[in-house]
Amino acid sequence: MQFALALDTNSGPHQIRSCEGDGIDRLEQLSIGGRKQEKALRNRCFGGRVAATTQCILTSDACPETLHSQTQSSRKNYADANRVSAIILGGGTGSQLFPLTSTRATPAVPVGGCYRLIDIPMSNCFNSGINKIFVMSQFNSTSLNRHIHRTYLEGGINFADGSVQVLAATQMPEEPAGWFQGTADSIRKFIWVLEDYYSHKSIDNIVILSGDQLYRMNYMELVQKHVEDDADITISCAPVDESRASKNGLVKIDHTGRVLQFFEKPKGADLNSMRVETNFLSYAIDDAQKYPYLASMGIYVFKKDALLDLLKSKYTQLHDFGSEILPRAVVDHSVQACIFTGYWEDVGTIKSFFDANLALTEQPSKFDFYDPKTPFFTAPRCLPPTQLDKCKMKDAFISDGCLLRECNI
Repeated sequence: MQFALALDTNSGPHQIRSCEGDGIDRLEQLSIGGRKQEKALRNRCFGGRVAATTQCILTSDACPETLHSQTQSSRKNYADANRVSAIILGGGTGSQLFPLTSTRATPAVPVGGCYRLIDIPMSNCFNSGINKIFVMSQFNSTSLNRHIHRTYLEGGINFADGSVQVLAATQMPEEPAGWFQGTADSIRKFIWVLEDYYSHKSIDNIVILSGDQLYRMNYMELVQKHVEDDADITISCAPVDESRASKNGLVKIDHTGRVLQFFEKPKGADLNSMRVETNFLSYAIDDAQKYPYLASMGIYVFKKDALLDLLKSKYTQLHDFGSEILPRAVVDHSVQACIFTGYWEDVGTIKSFFDANLALTEQPSKFDFYDPKTPFFTAPRCLPPTQLDKCKMKDAFISDGCLLRECNI
């Protein structure tokens, strides 16, 4: 076995799985967040045990001596959330979600009753201890900007030395068109703002996120692996079956987790060429052979200097990370993969959005908003409590402000 993964598939406190000589697993619980971030990361990653989470790949033969040695050798390489910034991309026109996006940007689309899609990456950032956040917006951004202001700027969240800033597409003198041409171009157009901010905030790593996905992740675990690998770029990947493979960027990796090839939405023979051996996930996923592809989640960690170099010097004419920059970057940069085996759903189409919302009502649900240790934030709407009169409900949740009488749901 080339990969040893330890998995946290439960909500609540993160679980650490360490390996012993007799093969018996040891579980240790710890909570991560806020001011305890640095101490928790030190204890988790360098306390003589191996950090083991859904996001981490450990490149070893699963021998306890090897794992212990690897941990001790990287004792000084721990990630500091204070030196991490996040950029959340607001997406394009959202045509595949029309008419939900007829008057709002994709990240502003409601999900789960009372939340907006933007609340997912924003809350994951706060729960990970990351509080320096930029949101790139372009199309129908009024609703998104209003929600961000009401929730995160007036909502009483303490940013300490952090902030949330919305960067809306604008026209520049040297670029009359002004519109974002892709994910990378949106960041390039505001590179001057980011450079000025990062020079004052001492940022080392930048997490780039999408605003149209449903998942729960501690981004600092992803950043931690990025730091330990000394990678220029780390891509968070999820195992997927063939039905989902062609809708995502796919990666091929070697036994160390290094990305050898990145292919955006391959079809036919190109799709078959991106199949990988996923048996190393057999104890984390039922019938791992059903998931022979590793899909990019659109979640990246860049070294700050590497990102600036790619956008300002090396690939100045390339506009998109998935289809243009990453396929080239794997050749001349250190690009690592980080496997995520938790629930993840891209809700960028009407069908996936519909299915994901219905899936939230299942018992037990694969994804829920109820973990008190890692809450999801949203704006209070000040509506009266829902009133029910002679109703029967099954696999449903009812948001506030409803009046239901003699009905079945």
